[in-house]
Amino acid sequence: MENVWLVTGLGNPGKQYDGTRHNVGFETLDELIDTWKIDGPTRFGKSMIGKGRIGSARVIAQKPMTYMNLSGEAVREVVDYYKIDYQTHLIVISDDIDLPEGQLRIRAKGSPGGHNGLKNIVQHLGDGNFIRIRVGVGAKPSPNADLANYVLGHPTGEDKKILVEAEKKAADAIACIIEQGVDKAMTLYNTKPEKTGKKKKERQESEKQEPEKQDLENKVQETPDPEKPESGEKTGDTE
Repeated sequence: MENVWLVTGLGNPGKQYDGTRHNVGFETLDELIDTWKIDGPTRFGKSMIGKGRIGSARVIAQKPMTYMNLSGEAVREVVDYYKIDYQTHLIVISDDIDLPEGQLRIRAKGSPGGHNGLKNIVQHLGDGNFIRIRVGVGAKPSPNADLANYVLGHPTGEDKKILVEAEKKAADAIACIIEQGVDKAMTLYNTKPEKTGKKKKERQESEKQEPEKQDLENKVQETPDPEKPESGEKTGDTE
């Protein structure tokens, strides 16, 4: 049977989180869906998923609807139902505050670092042997700045432009991994972005101040039981 790829973009559901630094995984998935004309997304259990092809490969594009720090529940659900070989056919996209803004880092496996979404995926899968693409959002503007407010903030101006370009490159990197392999993608995309000539700190000071937001990674709201897959849907069928 043909192997199916699962591409998972991490983020928080809700309009108020659209375009935030923490949602670059969702935004990258939107770019991928638009570029490759992937159907959906539609509700599947704890996720929104779309189905389509990248080249000759069958692909499921997933947005977990669990909030970031419970992403592993949704990933495990799709992996089990569609019998995904996660060690070879899962790609996870997340934000990374330890990478310069706009820089990509692709790895075939590794630790979750300090990212709660990746931590939960590792917890539910049992190991970190899956492909991940980290999109750099840059460090918070000062040591005393609130991290939750920073990653849940909406970048503007040059910062926004840099991240949009990074999301497009991440979507291209996903296609490269699927069609040419992860080693080729690492060679092509693990590069530093071009300098913009404007310091990040100066840009951040010009951003509008955002109201303090609740850190949803530490205080996750309870959600109703997820919808179950339709009884007529066959395991492994992504058409």
